[in-house]
Amino acid sequence: MLRRLHIRDYVIVDELELAFDAGFGALTGETGTGKSILVDALGLALGARADARVVRSGCESARIAAEFDAGGAAADWLRENDLDSGDCLLRRVVDAAGRSRAYVNGVPVTTGKLKELGERLADLHGQHAHLALLRAEGQRALLDAHGEAGALAGEVGARFREFSALREARERTQAAAAAFERERELLDWELAELRRLAFDPGRWSETLHEQRRLAHAVSLIEGSGQALSALEDGDGAAVGRLGHALGQVETLTGDDPSLGEISALLRSAHNELAEASRALRQYRDRIEPEPERLSELEARIAAVTAAARRHRVAPEELGEVEARLARRLDELTAAADPRLAASREAEARAAFEQSARALSAIRQRAAGRLSEEVTRLMQDLAMKGGAFEAALVPLAEGNATGMESLEFRVSTRAGQPPGALARVASGGELSRIGLAIQVVASRAGEAPTLIFDEVDVGIGGATAEIVGRLLRATARSRQVLCVTHLPQVAAQADWQWSVAKVDRGASVVSRVVALDGEQRIEEIARMLGGIRVTETTRRHAREMLALSSPGTGTRA
Repeated sequence: MLRRLHIRDYVIVDELELAFDAGFGALTGETGTGKSILVDALGLALGARADARVVRSGCESARIAAEFDAGGAAADWLRENDLDSGDCLLRRVVDAAGRSRAYVNGVPVTTGKLKELGERLADLHGQHAHLALLRAEGQRALLDAHGEAGALAGEVGARFREFSALREARERTQAAAAAFERERELLDWELAELRRLAFDPGRWSETLHEQRRLAHAVSLIEGSGQALSALEDGDGAAVGRLGHALGQVETLTGDDPSLGEISALLRSAHNELAEASRALRQYRDRIEPEPERLSELEARIAAVTAAARRHRVAPEELGEVEARLARRLDELTAAADPRLAASREAEARAAFEQSARALSAIRQRAAGRLSEEVTRLMQDLAMKGGAFEAALVPLAEGNATGMESLEFRVSTRAGQPPGALARVASGGELSRIGLAIQVVASRAGEAPTLIFDEVDVGIGGATAEIVGRLLRATARSRQVLCVTHLPQVAAQADWQWSVAKVDRGASVVSRVVALDGEQRIEEIARMLGGIRVTETTRRHAREMLALSSPGTGTRA
């Protein structure tokens, strides 16, 4: 259940720290004071989409933190994601540019992960939730959630899309068989050319180096011979002259030992020069022109360069080109085979139908339960004799949503034939039926906290009292929070908060007050009587609270 909610710089809230108790809590106050803002802030902490407009004017960021007692599915999720620290603290930060950051127990997470956890902690029903029930996708989502079939519904959609893609591929194959065959022939020729070339990227640089050496073999022989002559041949050869210098210095060293270091340097230089001379002679003797090998290498380089130019790549990339052409040829070979394309399509169709049949079975059971329980609640909501039906209509071919369409049908009184919810129900009836559906769906879920934001709109009188009792009964097993304008609903709550705007000169902010006994009487009286509160309305408020006998309050 929700324990604490901390809000800072969110819309018209500067800073609020709220502590919650179990049971049924009501949030009341004048229109526009920020009651729904608190619910929206909690929704943000639970993973709702962020928007820069939520940041209070003049502030850098909005910050919301929600602390829960985590058990059941939420505790399992925390353990599976290595986020179990003994706490369950959700935090969201939205900056003035609309960028959002999310944290669970102090660890950064994606918004998607935050939403996954949020769905296991709280079930939030917004002001216009009943209107979503008029749309087919809203009805289907609710039924699948009621039957815990959301994951299976996603699998059905994925398998249908895979089947559809293969069907389209098979149809394209049939329509473009001639074009495919021409492309296959061209690919066959190009791939054969590359395979005959047998290009090896690892040896390409070696080939270039060898060609360059052989192309300059004559000049290399001549140049190395000239260098060797300068080192060894004649009286002016470097090795001989350096040897003569070394002999002179060694003779002088006998008279002046300090020349020993210079003698050592000359000896080392003489040895290295002699070694260089020997290495140069070996190089000259080893190298020789190979015109046939040179012609072979030049032909190889020309062939590789031409292939690279034809495919508009560097020579080093020819291996990648060959692999890409081979993959495309395999694709075309498979695509051009109508039997293979049809076989793959049939396999995908069978997989889709298998998942869709399993989903249909779950939906049938969930639809029966939902119809029965909503019909039962309608009798308490001033629609005696009315009935609700979640009707599943089989589809011949199926689609991404399964093998059936769904329509919520209702009759609001005995003897009235059932019709589509959007056509039969009036505004007030739609509110009541929508509330009944949401309550039933919430009971089937695992979230320990249920939040209803003005879902009682369009309801009044005795029906409003029944709605309050319904929410209070639901709170026996779940924590229930409800934003309401109805005194009959608020009077049934175990505790009540009043939300008001406070003028702070240059700005207006929201404030929340936990109501004690007398304050609660005044608030219920205000809800009953409007601007002017009289003793009569106070007396009526006391009577309503006494008849409902709610529990004690909480703190803010």
